[in-house]
Amino acid sequence: MCYVITSLSNVIISTLFTFSSLSTLSRFLETAKDNFVFAENIVEKEMEMITNVSEYEVIAKEKLPKMVYDYYASGAEDQWTLKENRNAFSRILFRPRILIDVSKINMMTTILGFRISMPIMVAPTAMQKMAHPEGECATARAASDAGTIMTLSTYANSSVEEVASTRSGIRFFQLYVHKDRNLVAQLVRRAERAGFKAIALTADTPRLGRREADIKNRFNLPPYLTLKNFEGLDLGKIDKTDDSGLASYAANQIDQSLSWKDVKWLQTITSLPILVKGVLTAEDTKLAIEAGAAGIIVSNHGARQLDYVPATIMALEEVVKAAQGKVPVFLDGGVRRGTDVFKALALGASGVFIGRPVVFALAVDGEAGVRKVLQMLHDELELTMALSGCRSLKEITRNHVVADWDHPRVLPRL
Repeated sequence: MCYVITSLSNVIISTLFTFSSLSTLSRFLETAKDNFVFAENIVEKEMEMITNVSEYEVIAKEKLPKMVYDYYASGAEDQWTLKENRNAFSRILFRPRILIDVSKINMMTTILGFRISMPIMVAPTAMQKMAHPEGECATARAASDAGTIMTLSTYANSSVEEVASTRSGIRFFQLYVHKDRNLVAQLVRRAERAGFKAIALTADTPRLGRREADIKNRFNLPPYLTLKNFEGLDLGKIDKTDDSGLASYAANQIDQSLSWKDVKWLQTITSLPILVKGVLTAEDTKLAIEAGAAGIIVSNHGARQLDYVPATIMALEEVVKAAQGKVPVFLDGGVRRGTDVFKALALGASGVFIGRPVVFALAVDGEAGVRKVLQMLHDELELTMALSGCRSLKEITRNHVVADWDHPRVLPRL
């Protein structure tokens, strides 16, 4: 159905020159107009029928070029962790409480001092104009309308300045540290000047993971797009190679010597809080706090880096316990339902970031699709809270869930 309008337009263009009279052409154009209206109604109805986040991916797979869909959807090597990011949530069950007045549910929360509508935020996803012509700007507007935070990727097709100018909102900037530290400092200062509120330092990518779908597809950035934050700089392009163009680009640009001392270095060039993204262990949690991190994002890079690491929801409690409440801990990876959000909050997360659901919704229905994804997850979390007997986020506790690694479980005292 997504192709109905495109197909009609192709038919019109190919047949415009076959008419012998203006009256015949006029009748054809009138019929074509009616067909366009009919097609638009079909697409609108299709969008209305979407009832959960995962359905956007099914439609996006049909709509996007294979190289683009595979880039967004695939994981590293055997993709075990990609599947596990989702499957692990199913091994956590609810322990709902009943007969609690849930006529009013408050989902608002504060992240790094900023009040947002819900503990669901937008993760950084690169090169969003491959999904939709408005790319990151459309995502930023949708997040702003939802009253939540959007994180812009270093490798965006829209610059920090363009995103900042779209609409007011709370935005974070995801940072890859390049070998050229002057360039890194410029990027951070541009983000700060543009009004971004935090830096999310990606710490799990000294080298790009082996993403075999990208290798098979010879992934490259379409020639009509650029990495807008680097426009005008001589940093090469993500061109077609015998491998993944992105892997080759990253190997040439990303600083493989990045270490904990660089977290401290970043604090000398910006006053923005630094979130360390890519933490999976207690050891690294403690080091991040010692290095001055303002928060931690439990992430396995959407299962795109090292395969056979735990699902993020499995790693979450270890990190939360090690953080000891000194900094907020967030989670990304595998979140597709409001129930997933609740489970992460129950295990100690201060909020979650979503990536693939946003970019697939963007591909299918642009800004409206992203708005709908955020609204669906908001509504699902609200319902989960009500059915679990929680009126606010602070009432969500570890006692509201049971995981398969809990046994033997000690019941809470009455």
